[in-house]
Amino acid sequence: EKLFHSARAVHGSVYFKMLDDAAFFAANSLEPDYFVLTTSFTTYLTRPVSEGRLRSVGKVVNRTKSQFIVEAIVYDSDDNEVGRGNGIFVRSKMRLNDAMGYGE
Repeated sequence: EKLFHSARAVHGSVYFKMLDDAAFFAANSLEPDYFVLTTSFTTYLTRPVSEGRLRSVGKVVNRTKSQFIVEAIVYDSDDNEVGRGNGIFVRSKMRLNDAMGYGE
């Protein structure tokens, strides 16, 4: 409930965070050396959620030398799609070993 908006459902910022994280990890799984950054992200909130667990899944749908285009979906505990998003990610200049939480 602490993640609800005033209409007693999960706030859209939670959907965004889950979608962006799933997309980020999908993109960064294909980039072994450098941290990737979100340059744009579009979020679609398709169904309100007020109970249960949420799960997000990301998939790279296009990749070039300089960017990754990624789609992500958030599912509720009954595996219904409740949100969808897509974004563009680029390689940063920061090596993964230097990024917080990624070093050895």
